[in-house]
Amino acid sequence: MSWYELFIGFLLGVVEGLTEFAPVSSTGHMIVVDDLWLNSSAFLGQEVANTFKIVIQLGSILAVIVVFRNRFKQLLNPKELVSFRRGQTDKLNLLHILMGLLPAAVLGLLFEDYIDTHLFSVKTVLIGLVIGAFFMIAADLSGVKRQTTATLDEISYKQALGVGLIQCFSLWPGFSRSGSTISGGVLLGMSHRAAADFTFIMAVPIMFGASALSLYSKWNYFTMETLPVFLVGFVSAFLFALLSIQFFLKLINKVKLTPFAIYRIVLAAVIYFLYF
Repeated sequence: MSWYELFIGFLLGVVEGLTEFAPVSSTGHMIVVDDLWLNSSAFLGQEVANTFKIVIQLGSILAVIVVFRNRFKQLLNPKELVSFRRGQTDKLNLLHILMGLLPAAVLGLLFEDYIDTHLFSVKTVLIGLVIGAFFMIAADLSGVKRQTTATLDEISYKQALGVGLIQCFSLWPGFSRSGSTISGGVLLGMSHRAAADFTFIMAVPIMFGASALSLYSKWNYFTMETLPVFLVGFVSAFLFALLSIQFFLKLINKVKLTPFAIYRIVLAAVIYFLYF
């Protein structure tokens, strides 16, 4: 493994860390940076390159766990679990998370093969980027007027389920998981910060589960030759996701979603120009 190849692994980890949880589509950025520029599959091979992209997602997930460590401790605290089972808690609890996860998880399992076969292309990502951008603008224009939920602990089960249903749009590549769920939360009455917090916490189990299943089937691609680039990508994704999440959470209530939507439209134009 050469220094150049390790540098490519580092750059891809940076792209993953900066874009996975921002509502700008990490898939769209990977197309521009990897498929059209770095081309990691040229030296790793297509299957190993795909496995690498799963590994660096785990770095981003770890960053969320670190940022929200106190909230995860509260969710998994035995006393909180007892209160939850008895229906005596009005805080965010595991049922909120489950209701937010279930619709997209079920739909994703049912249509996984179809999505992988028919929807992973540059054209579909461009469509997802643009339509997702307009959805985010619509959330900013109409959602702000109906905000009644300022914090995580004020989120209702109905809102959690609604966000879960809207998250199904993110199964279309390029639409963006965080873009769909934050926009959905805002449309359902959450503040931008509450919707973002809920999105990040909800992302951990669904991303970890999907990554773990994928890695299980691709474990044979972990070799002494590929391990260094996997480690470099994982660490860089973790560090830059850590910075990106904290910066985004400080920013989101001030700038809302529209600047990110405009950026997505510009990104779609760049991809179209470079690819076609």
